[in-house]
Amino acid sequence: MTVPSGRRERKKAATRQKIADTALRLFLERGYDTVGIRDVAAEADVAVTTVFSHFASKEALVFEQDQDFEQRLTQAVTSRAPHEPLILALRREIQALVRHCTADSAAPIWRMIDESPALREYEESMRLRHAESLATAIAADPDLSQTATACRTIARFVIDAYSLAREAADPQTAVDEIFQMIEAAWAVACPSGNPTGTA
Repeated sequence: MTVPSGRRERKKAATRQKIADTALRLFLERGYDTVGIRDVAAEADVAVTTVFSHFASKEALVFEQDQDFEQRLTQAVTSRAPHEPLILALRREIQALVRHCTADSAAPIWRMIDESPALREYEESMRLRHAESLATAIAADPDLSQTATACRTIARFVIDAYSLAREAADPQTAVDEIFQMIEAAWAVACPSGNPTGTA
């Protein structure tokens, strides 16, 4: 999670984290469908309006790191070293995200998501949004000079790589296998003189 600066921002971030942690604990203890926003607010000792000032919906409470993940993906493009290949930078970030989301402590959360149509639908919309943000970051890089279609396609591949690897028996091997295919696709899309997306 991004570390906020300033006392007010730190307090706001702490409240947000407290609400998210409380909600997740209640969801896992009692079941996602049986816990309401009012239950979360009461347990976290905040007003219902405070919950909604931090989270747009009940589903968002489960995916509280949504914005951080989206930012990490776009920064893998925008903050990579000047001559670092695009696909290598994205691969490294996806590997880190997969490690985070396949830790033993995450298993109950993913079971809960898989059992809830509302959470699965929210996750799908979140993935599409992440893919669009990633595509925008790729398209904005002057060194890559790709069509919008190529940027959106590669972005979708990268986001799907995360989901497919997370569900695989050996997630890290799956990341390696999937990114070999993504790199091959990017090489086809790139100009012949710049197949790795470097300057």
